[in-house]
Amino acid sequence: MPFPLRPVTLSARAMEVRVLLVLSFLSPFIVRETLSRNNVHKYCVIGAGPGGLQIGYFLDRAGRDYIIFEKNTTAGSFFTHYPRHRTLISINKRHTGSKNREFSFRHDWNSLISDDPTLFLKHYTDEYFPVADVYVRYLQDYAEQLQLKIQYETEIKEVDKGPDEEGADSCFHLKDQNGVVYRCDILIVSTGLWVPHVPDIQGIEHAQGYESMSLDRRDYEGKRVLIIGRGNAGFETGNHIVGNAAYIHMTARSRIKLAYQTHYVGDVRAINNQMIDTYQLKSLDGQFELFTGAGTAYIAKDSKGNLFLSPMDKSFLDDVETSIFSFKYDTILRCTGFMFDFSIFNDSVRPRYSDAGQKKFPLIQPTYEVSGVPDMFIGGIATHSLDYKRSAGGFIHGYRYTARALNRHLEWKYEGVPWPSVSMLSTDLPNYMIKRINEASGPYQMFGVLADVALLRDNGTVVYLEEVPVQSLPAIHEMTGHKPGRMVIWDFEYGPDYSGPGEDVLREDRAIGDPFQGDNSNFLHPVLYYYISFPSSFKGLGKGKLPPPDLYHHIVEDFLTDWTQRTNHVIPVRRFFEAVFGADLRSFFAQTCFQLILTHGDNVPLFCQQHYLQGHSVSTGDETITFGPPELFLDAVLAH
Repeated sequence: MPFPLRPVTLSARAMEVRVLLVLSFLSPFIVRETLSRNNVHKYCVIGAGPGGLQIGYFLDRAGRDYIIFEKNTTAGSFFTHYPRHRTLISINKRHTGSKNREFSFRHDWNSLISDDPTLFLKHYTDEYFPVADVYVRYLQDYAEQLQLKIQYETEIKEVDKGPDEEGADSCFHLKDQNGVVYRCDILIVSTGLWVPHVPDIQGIEHAQGYESMSLDRRDYEGKRVLIIGRGNAGFETGNHIVGNAAYIHMTARSRIKLAYQTHYVGDVRAINNQMIDTYQLKSLDGQFELFTGAGTAYIAKDSKGNLFLSPMDKSFLDDVETSIFSFKYDTILRCTGFMFDFSIFNDSVRPRYSDAGQKKFPLIQPTYEVSGVPDMFIGGIATHSLDYKRSAGGFIHGYRYTARALNRHLEWKYEGVPWPSVSMLSTDLPNYMIKRINEASGPYQMFGVLADVALLRDNGTVVYLEEVPVQSLPAIHEMTGHKPGRMVIWDFEYGPDYSGPGEDVLREDRAIGDPFQGDNSNFLHPVLYYYISFPSSFKGLGKGKLPPPDLYHHIVEDFLTDWTQRTNHVIPVRRFFEAVFGADLRSFFAQTCFQLILTHGDNVPLFCQQHYLQGHSVSTGDETITFGPPELFLDAVLAH
């Protein structure tokens, strides 16, 4: 006979023990599921350098689900090692004579965009060319004070794309150094350019790389040194050892390009050009052109350890003593720049090479999306392929704005939020645009690349968009979410024949002062373009060239970059818009509008129609006025 079943009564302690045993058994599965959920994000950003931090800031302030992966233990880790000689060449101009934050940002080449007034580099150092270590501290503070979501010590080693485990839509799979896989819908790669570029020169292994060369000047004492590469890294290196070396020779595949001549900040800056002085003043240092490409140059080493560089055929190197390039070097230094890291991408998502910069950049579209890889975008310095050697997209004071443009595009494409805009009446447009021309920092630094766009509507209103990538204008709706139509755009440009290697940019007749000759301006100046319908492509045009407009106006260059003079700047802009709208755009006092209505009926200036007749007047004391003459309104706007 079986024993009767009896209810089992457990003490509280026994129940606690059983619960703990069950949880201990299930915990690996619970943790695994929790980690799985935590490893899935809508937006993933690879890299917490300035570019990654900047796009992370915009994603954070938009309230998006994002994560930034950083392989090192600190933000901006690139700057803990580079530049090797620790002085940045990005200017820290602390005083501009203006309290306008946007205007001052034109001359701050280091700070990132944020809503924290303490996060400007001018609060960290008063050095015009800051020390790199200070910048590392600034970037750390930027990440911490803004509470950006960064996962450190996570090196993404492999990127692929395919369906997720549940078979849902295709997403990106990112595997880190520990084999952990993260998934995201949209990927932003902001890893910068950090892979050393090693020229395809036979014997290049005998050269020491910029990334690992000795910084101890004593190692170059009395030595004969050859530097391959004549960018800022090469000249920076030469300056560092010029007081120790016996000879310093520099060579590259092309002529020296000086930034003050080309107006390209990536070319040789004045702070680094000491080696040009020592060459021209006959101080045993030398500069020569030698195409250091595959099969055209060789580095040889003799039995005594002497190094030789020859452009001759390899047969001439069998006896280096007979070569016309028989100068002996003790050390050869390779300072030939950096490239984008293509190695982390599997075949399905590996970007193609851009034509810019000899395979140093990925190929991207004007939307910053990788060509052929939907939903993968490039941020930071690697977006420079779109404006290589033309504008500032490869530098912090440039790509902080392309990061903002990228975020605005992402907001439209994936979140349904159109590009931010300002709506106004057509009569208000000239003065609003003059205000932007005198303040805006994005178009000023990204000249010829980012432009303000005014979309003209048939009802007399204007939709004003700031800092739209010029190359995206043929598909402006896809980029911004705003319908195309008649448009006026403005950007900053140099004169077409003013910049370039060897150009005399300091010639006596370099400046134009006559507003009627504005299209002959050489220095940076605003240009306005009017299109009844913007062309569908830029095909056949050179880089940086806009399609022929229906009307255009060059605002004459100004030494102080101050475009507020009534005769030279304001009135010509107003007359340009009068031609665009086919109407008188002058501003009038309310009393004048009243008198014109009494004498002319409905045939009154557009300003009276849009303001006075709509009751848009301003009361000041005993008199009610609308905005008065344009120069008075402009003064009020600029003061604000």
